[in-house]
Amino acid sequence: MKILLTAINAKYIHSNLAVYSLQAYAQRYAKGDAPEIQIKEYTINQPFDEILMDLYGEQPDVICFSCYLWNITYVEMLLEELPKVLPGMRLWLGGPEVSYNAAEILGKYPMVEGVMCGEGEETFLELTEYFSGQGKCLEEIRGIAFRLLSGSVKVNERREVLDLSAVPFVYEDLEDFQNRIIYYESSRGCPFSCSYCLSSIDKRLRFRDIELVKRELQFFIDHEVPQVKFVDRTFNCRHDHAMAVWNYIAEHDRGKTNFHFEIAADLLNEEEIRLIKGMRPGLIQLEIGVQSTNERTIREIRRSMKKARVREVVAQIREGRNVHQHLDLIAGLPYEDYAGFAASFNEVYSMRPEQLQLGFLKVLKGSLMQEKTGEYELFYQDRPPYEVLSTRWLSYGEIIRLKKVEEMVEVYYNSVQFTNTMRELEKEFASPFELYEALGRYYEENGLFGVSHSRIARYEILYRFICGQGVKDPEEYRGWLTLDLYLRDNVRNRPEFLGENRVEKEEAAEFYKMEAREHFYLRDYERYDSRQMRKMTHLENFRGKLLLFDYRHRNPLTSDAAVWDVTGWREEKGRTEIHEFL
Repeated sequence: MKILLTAINAKYIHSNLAVYSLQAYAQRYAKGDAPEIQIKEYTINQPFDEILMDLYGEQPDVICFSCYLWNITYVEMLLEELPKVLPGMRLWLGGPEVSYNAAEILGKYPMVEGVMCGEGEETFLELTEYFSGQGKCLEEIRGIAFRLLSGSVKVNERREVLDLSAVPFVYEDLEDFQNRIIYYESSRGCPFSCSYCLSSIDKRLRFRDIELVKRELQFFIDHEVPQVKFVDRTFNCRHDHAMAVWNYIAEHDRGKTNFHFEIAADLLNEEEIRLIKGMRPGLIQLEIGVQSTNERTIREIRRSMKKARVREVVAQIREGRNVHQHLDLIAGLPYEDYAGFAASFNEVYSMRPEQLQLGFLKVLKGSLMQEKTGEYELFYQDRPPYEVLSTRWLSYGEIIRLKKVEEMVEVYYNSVQFTNTMRELEKEFASPFELYEALGRYYEENGLFGVSHSRIARYEILYRFICGQGVKDPEEYRGWLTLDLYLRDNVRNRPEFLGENRVEKEEAAEFYKMEAREHFYLRDYERYDSRQMRKMTHLENFRGKLLLFDYRHRNPLTSDAAVWDVTGWREEKGRTEIHEFL
């Protein structure tokens, strides 16, 4: 018996924690020279025929697909073709995209034998025993829907919750996860009831034993895993659990691993904030789902959030300059029209997160939002990801306008490539939202959407846009654009509008010769000569100052180069990094 747990991920850097957890829980069938359970991972970017041929080459007896919004269309295509090339092979499905309408899925796809509904570890183990002829019959396995010989569908009783500590650690062998994000789970369930989220359906919140969690965190730290993303729905919903994890990673940090957490900012207390502000820059990053700042919208979607406290906490954490904060908004929620979303955008933007994610409502099967579509006059796409098209408060035309704003925010804010320029440019507009709205219009009017622009081209486009706004001093913006350009890379081909570097070659040569002798500014470049240092750094005149961009030392949150004000280098007036200047 050969069973394939098959995952089709959105990108290569992603991994599917679910299939590894299922395999680990049924580990007695997954070990040895000829394991019965094997994992196959692909991406939605691979050619369809490549995946079909690879699955055929495995000659499995059973294929179990892990189904999500981002891959269900691909899975459905495979379901149509696999029985043609592998007759007699059994197909099973699991995951959130099929759990809440399992009977409907079985009716739609007659080639599928059954669906695992909800939490899958114990269910999959019993199914594996059944496939091997050693366990219960299908009628006795909880948490599944399956096809009877008559062709009708039977949905079995729901399974009781699993002790999360009983799930084995899946990362003992890291070879399969090289250059990929590690996903980790220290709790399951969510204490909240947001109407757009499937987590609101299952209130069975539980936690993995904290001593077990600590041992597993130490494994990641010891192996210098670049990033670990906690998939806990609201990581800090229990204070003692959050503090235990954060204290542990702070005390055992080796300066290599970054930990990502999704939190409710308004639940953070002063003790937690003090701990966070004392962490190494880049040790953790926080994702905070604001979704809307409209009070009626927040109530209607059954979200629990103290807006003023969120703003206060985000500001306190930002003061420490050591934590990347990612804030989310959702367009298309009830009682929020175009102007209302703009207000939410401006309020969240004013919190100055490192990243501001604009998402669009997904009407998930089984969610309360789906039940309210009539009341909200909510229309959404029939195909995954079931994204909103219009509501009683927001037209499709306005959704299109917001899509353009979203793209401009991705390019000119979230890329962190234009930070100083955009901060200055905001002053030319009544609000940040109007700035990004105007940028979207400019792109549309000039046929710039749908084109793959280089980074240099984005700078040139932005400069042309700025000049078209009637700003008083375009020269000032040339300076800010130059600063942003060289903060990221030592670019050799400058955008045309910047002109030649105004640092005289003789001055630059003299400076680097001095540095090769004294290392007054570039203190750990001792093994490099002046020519090498010149290639590894950059000198630029900016607003009357001579700036030195040091690319060996970067901000752990933004990846910006360290920048030194070396205006008085001949007199060695001081080694000053220009954080405050910027």
